Amino acid sequence: MHNEMMRRPVIKPAVLNFLREQTTQLTGPLGELEKKAHQDGVPVIPHETVTFMQTLFNLQKPQTVLEVGTAIGFSASLFATCMGPKGRVTSIDRYPLMLEHAHENIAQLGLEDQITLLAGDAADILPTLTPSYAVIFMDSAKAKYLDFLPDCLRLLADDGVLLIDDVLQGGTVFDDDATIAHKNKAIHRKLNLLLTQVFSDTTLVATLLPLGDGVLMITKK
Repeated sequence: MHNEMMRRPVIKPAVLNFLREQTTQLTGPLGELEKKAHQDGVPVIPHETVTFMQTLFNLQKPQTVLEVGTAIGFSASLFATCMGPKGRVTSIDRYPLMLEHAHENIAQLGLEDQITLLAGDAADILPTLTPSYAVIFMDSAKAKYLDFLPDCLRLLADDGVLLIDDVLQGGTVFDDDATIAHKNKAIHRKLNLLLTQVFSDTTLVATLLPLGDGVLMITKK
């Protein structure tokens, strides 16, 4: 469950410390869930991404969110909390153990009515969903992001925001392929193809944010 890239920040330590320790912290049960996840090394979104999401949701005011990659349900719970009781989150995950933890955490937070968990492979589930979602958050197998992109763009509202997490591989994504460990070569190649495709697509507007291990933010023109 541990993610080595979480220990390899792409910005200076002093900046990272401020973003994680000095900005507004989550409180209550959601704050406790975030704290425990970080203590246990569970790969949830880091706090700098949390505060960015809070700001984005405050501006965008979405009411429908699609998440690819539930993990323990922390980010889905954050989204539901940001949206308020009328907001709805649909989250997909293929791992039974993660979904079990997510169900427990979501129930403890009292968010069962707002969050729908779908068990299975996103490659099978995404084509069955219908538009549209105001925010889509991809935080799953990085080698699959490029495969999921067409369906996510199809499902995204015209004025929606697509966010793809962990695209920098600890800052190594732009390194020469020959320097990449064999186990990471497929991810390295697929992430570079993803970035090339997104930034060359004239129908999209994209930016790369140095939050956590990198967040790719995409909107439609």
